Amino acid sequence: MRHILRRIGFYLVALWTSATLNFVIPRLAPGDPAQTMIARLHGRISPQALHAIEIAYGINHDPLWSQYIQYLNNLAHGNLGVSITYFPTPVIVVISQEIPWTLMLVGISLVISFIIGTLLGVIVAWRRDSRLDAVCSPLFTFLSAIPYFWLALILLYVLGYMLNWFPINGGYDTSSVVPGWSPDFILSAIQHGILPAITIVISSIAGWLLGMRSAMITTLSEDYVLMAEAKGLSQGRIMFHYAARNAILPNITSFALSLGFVVSGSLLTEIVFSYPGLGFALYEAVQNLDYTLMQGLFLIISIAVLAANFLADLIYVLLDPRVRLERSM
Repeated sequence: MRHILRRIGFYLVALWTSATLNFVIPRLAPGDPAQTMIARLHGRISPQALHAIEIAYGINHDPLWSQYIQYLNNLAHGNLGVSITYFPTPVIVVISQEIPWTLMLVGISLVISFIIGTLLGVIVAWRRDSRLDAVCSPLFTFLSAIPYFWLALILLYVLGYMLNWFPINGGYDTSSVVPGWSPDFILSAIQHGILPAITIVISSIAGWLLGMRSAMITTLSEDYVLMAEAKGLSQGRIMFHYAARNAILPNITSFALSLGFVVSGSLLTEIVFSYPGLGFALYEAVQNLDYTLMQGLFLIISIAVLAANFLADLIYVLLDPRVRLERSM
């Protein structure tokens, strides 16, 4: 219990640090949203209109420390401000509208690539120097070496444009489907998400495979694996219960970090496929100097990463008895 309380305290401090950096970094960028709008209007705007725009956007010229106190107070009350890009929509509404698309696409793709890559890594390491090892490792390494942007464009052109197997843009068919929980909308969303998901899986599976293969080869030389073989245990039990269970720990850490960054979305995926999500919302926020939306998105990303790390700590305790022993001493 004492260890858990210490970890919770650590993550609370990390969250406060993230929130502070979240406040400072966007304000280091030159200009402000009101000035950006003036530039678009070629400067033809009166001082009164500029002041009205600043009030509407929530821009003030108070000292930085005063703005910081106001920022923390708003966070404490769950107020993330109003988005400038989607004005007058509140940031929390923008995030709640975009996050399901990102979680469904990137989250499911990450889980699929992790499971397939890890299982392939276990099998390839168990059969190292075999034909399977000679084919899988170079093949997936080659696929992961292709720049993601090019891989997405190639699949989009071949599978979407030439063969017409999948839709080439959007998250659903906007011409004939109304968003909701209807079967038509769900089917349309799945059809539009398959091609981006395939791209993400292909580009990321090699990392899980090679990482698991390397850890497995090291683990297979450990004494407890040799002892299990000497006892005459089945090959499947040795491979999964003894070797893979210990070798998977580094992959669990990487998976937890990746799971946290799922919230940020896959920016290139959402741009290439015109797919809705938090990544594209962040891109638009940066373009428009939308401080409030940037801060809201970065805060959500920070919370997700910290929660994923805390989850990884708990999983480590469950998978590795040595960790439980060290923390009980």
